[in-house]
Amino acid sequence: MAAQALGIRDIEARARALAAETFRPPATKLPTPLATLDYDALRDIRFRPERATWRADKLPFELMYFHPGKNFPEPVRINTVDGSGVKRVDFDPDLFDYGRNKVDPKKLRGVGFAGFRVHYPVNTRNYKDEVLVFLGASYLRAVGKGQIYGLSARGLAIDTAVPAGEDFARFTEFWIDRPGRNDTALTIYALLDAKHLTGAYKFVVTPGAETVIQVSARLYFREAVTKLGIAPLNSMYDFGDNQPGSRDDYRPEVHDSDGLSVADANGEWLWRPLVNPKRLLVTSFGMAQPKGFGLMQRDRSPASYEDPEALYERRPSAWIEPQGKWGPGRVELVQIPTPDETNDNIVAYWVPEKQPDPKKPFDFAYQMRWQLNGQLPPGKGWVVQTRRGRGYAKQPDGDLNFVVDFDGPPLRELKPDAKPEPFLELGGNAQLREKNLFLNASTGVWRMTVRVKREDAAKPIEMRAQIREAGRTLTETWSYIVPPESEKP
Repeated sequence: MAAQALGIRDIEARARALAAETFRPPATKLPTPLATLDYDALRDIRFRPERATWRADKLPFELMYFHPGKNFPEPVRINTVDGSGVKRVDFDPDLFDYGRNKVDPKKLRGVGFAGFRVHYPVNTRNYKDEVLVFLGASYLRAVGKGQIYGLSARGLAIDTAVPAGEDFARFTEFWIDRPGRNDTALTIYALLDAKHLTGAYKFVVTPGAETVIQVSARLYFREAVTKLGIAPLNSMYDFGDNQPGSRDDYRPEVHDSDGLSVADANGEWLWRPLVNPKRLLVTSFGMAQPKGFGLMQRDRSPASYEDPEALYERRPSAWIEPQGKWGPGRVELVQIPTPDETNDNIVAYWVPEKQPDPKKPFDFAYQMRWQLNGQLPPGKGWVVQTRRGRGYAKQPDGDLNFVVDFDGPPLRELKPDAKPEPFLELGGNAQLREKNLFLNASTGVWRMTVRVKREDAAKPIEMRAQIREAGRTLTETWSYIVPPESEKP
């Protein structure tokens, strides 16, 4: 790629200067013609594909833009960059088809864009698919080949799930490098602003079978933060295998992700099935150095969802892999009650053990992988599904029953005379009634069954389990939490 007129050092200089200024909340007042449009009317406003940036130049990437409206009233500045300089992409009503809306375009000039999307051919060579979106606050979503949009990521999480309330950061300006004719990656720079801090971000996006995004950032603080969440992911879990739906819904499962996967640099991998609790539920996994974490959609069977419109089986998993040494800290999982699938109620991010010194810049980098198959523990088995129930028809004693299926090469390669055993750690709020492990001959997977009795209904139960054989750990760690009885687990 030819040298560009702007780079990350220029964005860092802007972020540093902005941090020295008093924070100003973004303007959210929309022109009257837009402020009165409802959801359906806004959906009728569409960008004209023939006006996409770089289409006339026949470049591999194209940019299209989002119109502002009620849900996304805050404009962002968008620029393209090449060797000759920086060019502002100006809002023009002629870029959009307003459908049946009776809107006077003259009253909309200069309102700005709500965000943008990137197009690149990943499914066929002849069509440029939508592969990446920046829209709202610091949100972004990406997909690879055969995927449809599901979970999202954010630039940063500031004071999430703390009493003082969250400080929602937002990207206020973007600079996008003009790609070369043979480029397979696109570079995007972004300026982040929030009450507590500012940031300079660089995203290198490589779409494909899995879309990979290299992220590097430098933060400048206006004031100290209570809890900094790095590489935050947002998703939705309504109900699934381990938590059947409470309403009369024909679908067996409804979720964008079904579990949190965490890889410790010490070699341990954990799998925490997601839940939809009755009240806010915050848990964490501490470690000296993270190898990776992600919100994953492991179940890829259409029969598990029975929803040919939502296509949950094609929603991507997102895996975060730190670049460099992040040091000690914790992966925090926030699970929020939701009555249906319209709300993102799952958040996961990395929290450093020591919060950054507000007097110094703070750097971090990581890689995001948007994938279908999911990141699985190398050399170990993994959890296929978790199911739970209460008692039996002939044993209505209120005990909690769990069925956990494990699969993977170490289990498939066991000799016929091998005797693997379930290793179970049970928290202090439950008594173990029964524990078994057997090979399910109809599926070829190993099934662990556990029956426990809760001691205090007002407290949660935490469990961890692995399959071991002759001193070897054969699987990742299944880690499960049963919320208090007053909540729906």
